[in-house]
Amino acid sequence: MDFPALVLSPFRLVAFALLLASAGRLPAQTARATVEPPTTVEALRTRLETRLNDPRFEGALWSAKVVSLRTGEVWFEREAGRLMSPASNSKLYTCALALDRLGSEARLETRVLGTVAVDAAGELQGDLVIDGRGDPGWNPRRTHQDFWQAFEPVVAVLRTAGVRRVMGDVVADATWFRMRPHGAGWTADDLNDYYGAEVSAVTLEENYVDLRVTPGKAVGDAAGLEVLQPQSGLRFVNHTRTTPAGGKANLVVLRLPGETQVDVWGEMPLGAKEELTEATVPRPAQWYAASLVEALRRAGIRVEGGARSLRWPEPSAVARAPVLLGTVASAPVRDLVTVIMKVSQNLRTDLLFAYLGEQRRGPDTPAWRTSEELAVEELEAFLQEKDLRPGDVRFEEGSGLSRNNLTSAAAVMSLLQFMAKHREAEAFRAALPIAGIDGTLRKRMKGTPAEGNVRAKTGTLRWAQSLSGYVTTAAGEPLAFSFLLNRYRAVHPRTGGGELDEVAVMLAECRVGETRPVAAHPLR
Repeated sequence: MDFPALVLSPFRLVAFALLLASAGRLPAQTARATVEPPTTVEALRTRLETRLNDPRFEGALWSAKVVSLRTGEVWFEREAGRLMSPASNSKLYTCALALDRLGSEARLETRVLGTVAVDAAGELQGDLVIDGRGDPGWNPRRTHQDFWQAFEPVVAVLRTAGVRRVMGDVVADATWFRMRPHGAGWTADDLNDYYGAEVSAVTLEENYVDLRVTPGKAVGDAAGLEVLQPQSGLRFVNHTRTTPAGGKANLVVLRLPGETQVDVWGEMPLGAKEELTEATVPRPAQWYAASLVEALRRAGIRVEGGARSLRWPEPSAVARAPVLLGTVASAPVRDLVTVIMKVSQNLRTDLLFAYLGEQRRGPDTPAWRTSEELAVEELEAFLQEKDLRPGDVRFEEGSGLSRNNLTSAAAVMSLLQFMAKHREAEAFRAALPIAGIDGTLRKRMKGTPAEGNVRAKTGTLRWAQSLSGYVTTAAGEPLAFSFLLNRYRAVHPRTGGGELDEVAVMLAECRVGETRPVAAHPLR
């Protein structure tokens, strides 16, 4: 649509710029450059109300709240008590719970056990048992190390214990977690993708393998398919084809739940760059056990038996392995929550959540109560103890992949305010992604006053977007904010994340609050 030439007063020019920006015809940065940032709380409220009332959000739901951390004054709220799907803002709760209950320096321990003592010849005349407790660190991919480096800590334990030969089996025992291999409320679609990989007390490479796909030598050839991690037990069927140069790569990977066959379909244009995709691994503890056998062989420790794995409700091997050969400690909880929040990693969240649930288990706890159920119970107890609007938090798992998790902006705000004064406030704040700098916000809000300033947790599901965290205004006022947006369908070039970014930038650039110097990137 073309607009006729107009001569506008400065006031009308501002209004016209806002109209174009709201219609998606003018970049938001242009509108911000034209309109002076708010200098009063009332002006900020009006600006936010105008944004959230835009016709493009008709049919969508908002829950929002902004509070000054200095005074506790509510600067803005919109349906703050409305229960919403928080998506990965759920991780704020899991990480806060872990820091509160465990402390930032706590570590998860994996016990290395033997069914008998090591004899004078260095032989273990029985089974070697790995007693998993949810350590997510068996993941050389994330640290850009060789695959076999994951097993060095166990190799070191066995060498210290004098083990030269294992006469029995290597058993990866994942029964300490009593739960289904997938989180409550996950959908069937989730189970095929890396973000829905199985939850297991013994994990490896976040329980999925990487696939490298390259075009064939001629049009019509099958594309090359390389599995980058060994020993997974998966069997691949390659249905791909090489297409004429200049086209677009398109790959589909399918593994049916419980199956080990992976079908790969799609097209790779001739001469195109390689594509990386992934496939989840069923029974990851078995993958770990098989890989550990090979790692021990490479280290010169012979294994005469095979590789086995156990998971609940199968009986544990731990009771039959009374000899402690050593332990392997995870990274500190401070580092675990940092990875969880920066990259929004679901498996690590659910491992930590299940671990917290097992801390609650007592001798009288029914065996059928799952780790996940106990973790939800522990979260509810935490919220009740700290008076953090427990009635507004209705979770069934910890990562936010469940579409049944519900909370409100008011409840998230209570948590953010509480954690800002918590003994672990520094660890909590440092774990959040920084706008334009790292994590899930590394490409967002660049070149705006929010860059290096906003620290916030993102959340994304098909019909749920969220952004909650901390920001300092241009006048130096520290704020906490939570914006939850559900049932919104963005029309290109807009995105749900972009809508939330714009309100975060609005907070960063406003000139409301106690005037004092604000350094460039004050929270970097």
